[in-house]
Amino acid sequence: MLKNEKIFLRAIEPSDVEILYKWENNPSVWEVSNTYIPFSKNTLEQYAQSVHDIFSQKQLRLIICLNNTGSLVGCIDLFEYEPIHKRAGLGIFIAEEYRHAGIASMALDLLMEYAFSILDLHQIYCNILSDNTVSIKLFTSKGFVACGHKKDWIKSNGKYKDEFMFQLIKNGKE
Repeated sequence: MLKNEKIFLRAIEPSDVEILYKWENNPSVWEVSNTYIPFSKNTLEQYAQSVHDIFSQKQLRLIICLNNTGSLVGCIDLFEYEPIHKRAGLGIFIAEEYRHAGIASMALDLLMEYAFSILDLHQIYCNILSDNTVSIKLFTSKGFVACGHKKDWIKSNGKYKDEFMFQLIKNGKE
């Protein structure tokens, strides 16, 4: 199990549909997920029951839980998995009431260890809006390096925002 002293990461269970429904249908996070329509419970139930195999689906979503209560506090994803090039994108979501408690940092550490040691990835990357200074600070503190600047990339509330791309190459190579 992917676990440390405070959190653990686990596969999605059918019982997670209610919380996923809440998280996925929150318009405040749609700009970073490129989602602009609500998900139905039926769609999420089908997703929760499908095989979660990164090798066939090219993505993996794990639920972040607190060790002491089992509370679901967020999710962390690998996506666009490329086994030939040994890379994947990374995304993380922490429920608002659990933010700024170090959970994202711990989850990122666990997922990085999994990605590099178990999946044997060469690199992982992420895209972060230029105004998301908290995420930029988190990822750079873990060794991610800015490698791209996409101008006017995301339209949000009638305005365009820039997006940065960050990558972390195994063993710190740049």
